[in-house]
Amino acid sequence: MTKNLQKSVLGVIPARLDSTRLPRKMLADIGGNPLIYHTWKQAHMATCLDDIVVATDSPEIAQAVKAFGGVAVMTSAGCRSGSDRVAEVAAQYTWADILVNIQGDEPVLSPGAIDAAVDALKQDCTAHMATVATPCTDEKEIDSPTTAKVAVDRAGNALYFSRSRIPYPRTEASYLKHIGLYAFRREFLLLFPTLSQTTLEKAESLEQLRVLEHGYKIKVAIGDFTSVGVDTPDDLERVTHMICGFS
Repeated sequence: MTKNLQKSVLGVIPARLDSTRLPRKMLADIGGNPLIYHTWKQAHMATCLDDIVVATDSPEIAQAVKAFGGVAVMTSAGCRSGSDRVAEVAAQYTWADILVNIQGDEPVLSPGAIDAAVDALKQDCTAHMATVATPCTDEKEIDSPTTAKVAVDRAGNALYFSRSRIPYPRTEASYLKHIGLYAFRREFLLLFPTLSQTTLEKAESLEQLRVLEHGYKIKVAIGDFTSVGVDTPDDLERVTHMICGFS
């Protein structure tokens, strides 16, 4: 991994053991290694990160991370979201000006997506955070509530995120699949956990809506990025095939 002369960007991978839809998925075996290892390995291929840690409330996950050579940071069990967990890490890593929340259940995430989010944040000094999206034409994904969609303005700022199809196709429409990756400015990340959860955030179960509802700006980098979140046994089978070449 290419390092900068002066550290400024920290990648943080939040990882819970007791996920609702697929319990213990972070430790699911893929080719002889836990799922979290593959996410960590992909993140290490990004060029913008000066360091990477896994943030968890599970001693079992922490042990697995240390076993494959990673760094695990213990965080509280009461975190409301992955970004709240990343904010706890920020208090310990004071050198980081930008912290990137890399979802632990994204073992085939394109490293370029991480670089794109960080670059988008660096390029727009008015943005409080940045994320990424990729064009989506798969009708099943567009209609799936497990796939978040995003609408953006002409300057690439997020207008809204939804598990529903947006925009509604009254005429011909194009769709952007949101990839759950967030680059935060340090000051805003420390503020984020103090913001009250909002109506839309609770309705959609999408933490980024808390940011928009409180009036803050999210930049969206758009590119051809690979992303498969593991939420179900079928998702796990799919990424196993992608990584190992068999199901």
